Order: sequence, then structure tokens, then C-alpha cells
Amino acid sequence: MLVVEDDADTLAATVEMLQLLGHWATGVRSAESAKDRFYDKAFDVLMTDVGLPALSGLDLADILRTRHRLDKLDVIFATGRPAPPTPIPNAVWLQKPFSVEQLEAALARTRSGLPA
Repeated sequence: MLVVEDDADTLAATVEMLQLLGHWATGVRSAESAKDRFYDKAFDVLMTDVGLPALSGLDLADILRTRHRLDKLDVIFATGRPAPPTPIPNAVWLQKPFSVEQLEAALARTRSGLPA
């Protein structure tokens, strides 16, 4: 899993939570770095903050889907912003701050294909 979060403490805590849940995860602090680190088939889920500097997490997900010709890229948008009124395909909206249990539930929803 690739985690994109501009706050260093939140990034470290999120990667640690994912590892405690048994997932391999790595993190970067900007969408620009994520574009360089994203390789086809290396990541099964993108977890990104929405309000990143310069390029939003929403834009990042669109760019990665287009650049890598991905029909489906599971994304967890972790943000303090409210969820959009219309669900985003293949995406889960995870409200910050979140617990390990809420993160685990978001991961389960990406695997099941359920909207959230």
C-alpha cells in the first residue's frame, strides 16, 4: 500500500497502523513523490490525504489511474473533509482522525468493493 500524507507524524502513525494490521506499506509526503514511487502492480491500494499541497489526493488518484491505464485502483481517501455527496468509484472515504478499527474497516471495504 502506498500512503500519501503531508504531515510527517500522521504519515508515520498510519504506516505503523497498517503494519500492525499485517499490511506492507510505505509512505511519501507529497502527491509529486507518489507519482514517482507508484509502479504498476507494486501497490494494491492507494491511501491518500485529500488536502495535499500543490496536487490534491483526488487529482493524484485520477492521474495514477490514467497514467498507468488502471481500470480499477482502490483508494482510501483519509481526510478531515466531509465525504462527497456522490460516492467515488473504487474509493473509500475515511474521516480523520481515525482509529485502527476504522482503518481496518476501510481496508475491508476496498477488498469487498463496497462504497463508503
